[in-house]
Amino acid sequence: MSAPDAAKAADVLSEAARTKTACPPVRSLLAEGDVESAYAVQRVNVERAVVAGRRVVGRKIGLTSPAVQAQLGVGQPDFGTLFADMAVPEGGVVAPGRLIQPKVEAEVALVLGADLPHRDCTVADVIRATDFALPALEIVDSRIAGWDITIVDTVADNASSGLFVLGGTPVPLNGLDLRGVRMTMTRDGEPVSEGTGADCLGGPLNAAAWLASTLAGMGDPLRAGDVVLTGALGPMAVASPGERFEARISRLGRVAVEFGTEGDHA
Repeated sequence: MSAPDAAKAADVLSEAARTKTACPPVRSLLAEGDVESAYAVQRVNVERAVVAGRRVVGRKIGLTSPAVQAQLGVGQPDFGTLFADMAVPEGGVVAPGRLIQPKVEAEVALVLGADLPHRDCTVADVIRATDFALPALEIVDSRIAGWDITIVDTVADNASSGLFVLGGTPVPLNGLDLRGVRMTMTRDGEPVSEGTGADCLGGPLNAAAWLASTLAGMGDPLRAGDVVLTGALGPMAVASPGERFEARISRLGRVAVEFGTEGDHA
């Protein structure tokens, strides 16, 4: 894909993000199914963000749960970049209008204490490199109108990243079986999603190893200090103003967020 073509698609997405007005799918600007070109578009906007002063704090893995893949009609994971200004405090409030069409999903987050530079990263490598795990909520968003996305659209759109919320109590991996954790997410106290660690590519550590290998192969490996959102443990749920979401993940604890209404300031 040529640099001008990547920049054109990146412009469409960045303008949608700036104006909070969803745009048509960008797949018409890319070759059908060309995921590599979609990542080129993603990199354009990530590089622009860094130049503008935004700080990269990690990566997210998307499309790991069979349920989420079924919702979006795709069959492989993807990844996006996390910036510091995307973090919402645990129990915090997302200001109305901050996102376009948010949805919430519950995940296991890993915080790395060492680099993961190998193209053939193993689960053992991930375990050794991880300082601790946290329960997390990812608030996904799409700049594409009506979530009318293929994998090309979502990859170009930074894997439909929006915001993220991390729980406040770190849990070391020693003796922790992330495959066996159970997740329940509620909206205003009513269950809207459930799943297990095994629903995330067979386990969150498998997802993290996939991400580490993929990024190392692209010459941009995961680094010490990075936050890794390992992927949804169950289906995502649409979020509306005034709603409160809470996820409970066994062995890891709880994490919650609220969506503000007009008049709230957050």
